[in-house]
Amino acid sequence: MILELREIYKDYQQGKLVVPVLKHVNFSMEEGEYTAIMGPSGSGKTTMMNIIGCLDKATSGDFYLDGQDINKCTENEMSDIRLHKIGFVFQSFHLLPKQTALENVEMPLTYAKVPKKERREKALRALERVGLADRVDFRPNQLSGGQMQRVAIARAIVNSPKLLLADEPTGALDTKSGEQVMELFQSLNKEGVTVLMITHDPEIASFAKRVVTIRDGVLSEKGGIG
Repeated sequence: MILELREIYKDYQQGKLVVPVLKHVNFSMEEGEYTAIMGPSGSGKTTMMNIIGCLDKATSGDFYLDGQDINKCTENEMSDIRLHKIGFVFQSFHLLPKQTALENVEMPLTYAKVPKKERREKALRALERVGLADRVDFRPNQLSGGQMQRVAIARAIVNSPKLLLADEPTGALDTKSGEQVMELFQSLNKEGVTVLMITHDPEIASFAKRVVTIRDGVLSEKGGIG
């Protein structure tokens, strides 16, 4: 089991008011799975992603990632987990504008103190894997939206994370680029990468092998495809 959430609740305090966002969430994934969590805006899917991504902690409940009890982790330990075990792909790419594609992909390896030569080799391999071997020296403003997202995916997989977490990965892309990115996720999953994708779009969710829906902070499983 790569991740397991048991009886997760998440509340936010607004003045004297307690606002429940996630209720009674039970969710797990095996290594090598490709799952989509689908829900409308305000459904709690981003909150759930932040908890799974170790960016936030639940109010109550248990969360295990790769066998580790996240509730017992310090901020520093959670930061380490984000660096070594989770690859993030966001809607808005989050690339550094003055860095080349290669330098952007090398960044997590720099934080992980990987030696320069190994860093470069790994980053080149990751860019090759996403079909951008001919764009390594391009800066983000020289790339299309689809290419920028592929650089972001290369950066997310360069550390060989246990989990690839994608939040609305096609939200800023045109239909054709979006489809290419989804095909890339499928091929990475076939290579053994565990993928968890957050989306509001049923068409995008249909690329996953399993679809879970979230509404008003409550999860329900509808059974996937493939």
